[in-house]
Amino acid sequence: MADYHKPDQQTLQGLKDTANRLRINSIKATTAAGSGHPTSCCSAAEVMAVLFFQTMKYKPQDPRNPNNDRFVISKGHAAPILYAVWAEAGFLKESELLNLRKLDSILEGHPVPKQEFVDVATGSLGQGLGAACGMAYTGKFFDKASYRVYCLLGDGEASEGSVWEAMAFAGFYKLDNLVAIFDVNRLGQSDPAPLQHKVDIYQKRCEAFGWHTVIVDGHSVEELCKAFWPVKNQPTAIIAKTYKGKGITGVEDKENWHGKPLPKDMAEQTIKEIESKINNKKKMSPTLPEEDAPLVNIKNIKMQSPPNFKLGEKIATRKAYGLALAKLGHASDRVIALDGDTKNSTFADIFKKEHPERYIECYIAEQNMVSVAVGCATRDRTVAFASAFATFFTRAFDQIRMAAISESNINLVGSHCGVSIGEDGPSQMGLEDLCMFRAVPTATVFYPSDAVSTEKAVEIAANTKGICFIRTSRPENAVIYKGSEEFKIGQAKVVTQSKDDQVTVIGAGVTLHEALAAAEQLKKDKIYIRIIDLFTIKPLDCKTILENARATKSRILTVEDHYHEGGIGEAVAAAVVGEPGITLKSLAVSHVPRSGTPAQLLKMFGIDKDSIVEAVKAAVSQATNAK
Repeated sequence: MADYHKPDQQTLQGLKDTANRLRINSIKATTAAGSGHPTSCCSAAEVMAVLFFQTMKYKPQDPRNPNNDRFVISKGHAAPILYAVWAEAGFLKESELLNLRKLDSILEGHPVPKQEFVDVATGSLGQGLGAACGMAYTGKFFDKASYRVYCLLGDGEASEGSVWEAMAFAGFYKLDNLVAIFDVNRLGQSDPAPLQHKVDIYQKRCEAFGWHTVIVDGHSVEELCKAFWPVKNQPTAIIAKTYKGKGITGVEDKENWHGKPLPKDMAEQTIKEIESKINNKKKMSPTLPEEDAPLVNIKNIKMQSPPNFKLGEKIATRKAYGLALAKLGHASDRVIALDGDTKNSTFADIFKKEHPERYIECYIAEQNMVSVAVGCATRDRTVAFASAFATFFTRAFDQIRMAAISESNINLVGSHCGVSIGEDGPSQMGLEDLCMFRAVPTATVFYPSDAVSTEKAVEIAANTKGICFIRTSRPENAVIYKGSEEFKIGQAKVVTQSKDDQVTVIGAGVTLHEALAAAEQLKKDKIYIRIIDLFTIKPLDCKTILENARATKSRILTVEDHYHEGGIGEAVAAAVVGEPGITLKSLAVSHVPRSGTPAQLLKMFGIDKDSIVEAVKAAVSQATNAK
């Protein structure tokens, strides 16, 4: 702070004028749209002016330049002021602001990455700071570059636990290239925020998480300029006391104005009042960044050798994941791993041992882990793999949903899926994860059944756009594929077949091996089944499923270690609906399980080899009786 130099009066006045122009354009845009959040924009006007035209270093005509400082507007409903900033900087035309929220405009109601100046979508509150943590961690530890990361939060979203997960992360890793600005404008959506203007409590909370914390008058450009001055070895939290609707007569600091545009006549009057405070129409220019971010290429990352497992060798796919990721880490120094204190169960610890400088321990905070992964992957700086028990990703579903809206390329790996984990019981069993990830529009869902296909899934995921989910299992199962086997997204494998097959059995993971054991048992009764390994549950290989069903008297049996709802059975049912003559039977986990051995639980829920034998015999017998 000793190096801080107070800006001259001309600069300070320029920042005040800029803030008022941002207010005006936010009001114009929301009034033209007939919706939006002008009061939430107005409280942040000085913060945005000082950030973008005094503090941040960036190229205004190249928003995604890797050397630029980053900005995340976590209070995404204040998007109009972000758009106003980029119009002020010259990247957008001011006339485009009047198209806010229109179908043919890129200026949506909340920020999305189709806008070049947006890295992550926001609007579901409480997530921006986690993504900013990922960007800052990448800048400090991977890029080792001088760019800084700024995140604007609303005081209302400070009630979200994910904010404090991110605060803990940044404090622990001493992310001194990260600045969080709390816009404490006192009012939430339907009520005042719980702390209202008790800025001292915000300060104590932030300091408790290891942040250098400064309270400022959020409408004083001079105080803000000083507060943004960098400090060493701590992230900075700026607690900006502001007023919602600042500058709007009759609305400032009043309730019941959240998310309401000003009526046209009121907007015109307000704009005149604000314009009278502007001394100079000359626009300010940002400082250009230092060019010290390294060139990064994360395209076409390939394993340096094929899988090296022996047929019949028993290995859990969760361990195969750890081995594969560590191997992939040798192919590119931009592959990183994150985990939530489960690395010795997900086997991410293998990666950590071989590439310790590229492993991020996120501790037991899965929501933040997903957000950090999203931040790390922005601007194509890293290939991020984040692992946990599959079931714990359910608590981060909103972060995953927003990652899809952010057009993020992150890879999530869920171990300990299904009842086959055994004695740990239902709280640890991933039984909803396929349903969850299948519902994510940009997701590819891998469910490998042996070590070879797991390694291939890891390699493919690293080169696939969108959200990739790899489902891994706890039990050790035999390797069934040669290392030379080729795997593709949406391409299933026919594992066993003969001209005498009477039923197509579809499994994945543990249940595929139960199906193989059932096939051997059925052969004794001269009943033959065709077994399909889906490899990806989404997209599904509908063609292979239908072709093989037709070849096996149109009978399909699915078996899965997952609840019925949203799992493999329903995916296959959707694929064959409307196809004449197809009969489908699904075996899945039917209710909340309990502790027991894996074998006991597979039997209890009718997804073991004996249950498959019984279901196949019933299907064959039913057809015979029908004749």
